[in-house]
Amino acid sequence: MNRSGEVLYRLEDDPGFLTCVLLGIQHVLAMFVSIVTVPYLVGKAVGMPDRVLAFFVSMGLVASGISTFIQVRRFGPVGSGLLSVQGTSFSFLQVFTAAVKTGGLPLALGTSLVTAPVEALVSRFSFHARRIFPPVVTGSVVLLIGLTLIRVGAANLAGGFGSADFGSAQNLLLGLFVMAVILVLSVSRRPMVRSLAIIIGILIGYSVAAFLGMINFSAFRGSFAGGFFTVPIPLRFGLRFGWDYVFPFAVIYLVTTVETIGDITATSEVSGEPVSGEVYERRLAGGILADSLNSMLAAILNSPPNTTFSQNNGIIQLTGTASRRVGYHVAVLLVLLGLCPPVAAFVTTIPNCVIGGATVVLFGIIAAAGIRILLGTKLTHRDMLVIAGALGTGLGVSFFPEIFDHLPDFARNLFSSGIATGGSVAILLNLVFPGGEFRGRKKRGEAEISAESLQGEL
Repeated sequence: MNRSGEVLYRLEDDPGFLTCVLLGIQHVLAMFVSIVTVPYLVGKAVGMPDRVLAFFVSMGLVASGISTFIQVRRFGPVGSGLLSVQGTSFSFLQVFTAAVKTGGLPLALGTSLVTAPVEALVSRFSFHARRIFPPVVTGSVVLLIGLTLIRVGAANLAGGFGSADFGSAQNLLLGLFVMAVILVLSVSRRPMVRSLAIIIGILIGYSVAAFLGMINFSAFRGSFAGGFFTVPIPLRFGLRFGWDYVFPFAVIYLVTTVETIGDITATSEVSGEPVSGEVYERRLAGGILADSLNSMLAAILNSPPNTTFSQNNGIIQLTGTASRRVGYHVAVLLVLLGLCPPVAAFVTTIPNCVIGGATVVLFGIIAAAGIRILLGTKLTHRDMLVIAGALGTGLGVSFFPEIFDHLPDFARNLFSSGIATGGSVAILLNLVFPGGEFRGRKKRGEAEISAESLQGEL
């Protein structure tokens, strides 16, 4: 462990093959749950057959691996060139699921593809983007993401929407047990244990569920019969475009742009790289552009949109290793896991209550990160009104989506996502209310607060 906080291996250093492999495994373990949970929750929410869900999960891993390589390697203006890993984004969970329910995976994938260039456009003005989205906006949106997704986590903890045993004592007790294990491990004095708390909690919960006979292993056994490799099939589900979801997806892409700015800033700092100046600005623009192109690539590979992860910055700081070579190994490991059918099949066998117990904690951390961002700035009466407007509209839509049932289909789908609705209100109010001069985060300390916006994506 690097107790002094010193960077032992800088960006261009070579720690050696074995060190890179071991650190790559640690990075993958820290992000694995987040990557597979998004497609898992989407698939469960829409009732995907196990084989389709397994393929969907596999493609999430493959897309994340390829995206990580592009982000770390940097091709021309694309990529940050830092040890900045990527994976499927929780921010899109609500709107992506709504689009799948409306028009199937083709609509969700097609709309995420055509709206991803929003980030590419913002990347050309990344410095101004940081000024347009002050902490009052980013904090409100991150808080809203956590609060709206907690409902999804709680429903899965109880057994999953529409399940026959919803709210049974067995589901509740096991889900709460997983929560307790994760919370206890998260306060361990050992940094390694804390960083792996989520995945350890899920594995322990899975073991208990297996002992109680709650797991159907048929899908897992069947994965071996189909061979040991999943063949990626680009556009397997097809693409379909619909105007109804363009606005919600575009708003979420703006939100993830702000998160990416914070993540890359934090990665630069823990890597001993500059957080201001020409080199930093070039990396920032390249990282956001990579986010955009990687989300388009993810759609082609049948995966939800991608974004940078923040929890891996803790591993860089813990180990003192910021070498991009580690990132290459992370990318290869993710792709190999995605190409291995038993891995995805195993994920599909995890009971809803187990994954629910873990995600309630995850989404709660996201909400707490939003609160921390808001507390990191001096809130005025005007700021309180921006927060009130964002939370009021966003949570209102999330709690009672049926309030729009009598509106035309276009309007109903437009406001289907509480995150997109509340986020757009926060942006609008911040622009129109007087006294909202650009309070860009020019200081290093403030950039660190921004990085907390993704702490929930463990």
